Amino acid sequence: MKEKVVNVLERVRPMLQADGGDCELIEVTDDGIVKVRLTGACGSCPMSTLTLKMGIERTLKQEVPEVKTVEQVF
Repeated sequence: MKEKVVNVLERVRPMLQADGGDCELIEVTDDGIVKVRLTGACGSCPMSTLTLKMGIERTLKQEVPEVKTVEQVF
């Protein structure tokens, strides 16, 4: 599952990088929790929760059904 998550994140990252941010994969647990760290402009953006849930999490759940949730690590 981790390889699938990495592949999807590689497709999402250019959108984040276009706004001066990025996303770093921290962990993928066996029970479907993906932990990421938003960096750059995304790390301090007041809309980062929306980016995390409506962008990254939604895309991951569509592409990798085993993903249950995405959590931000600070």
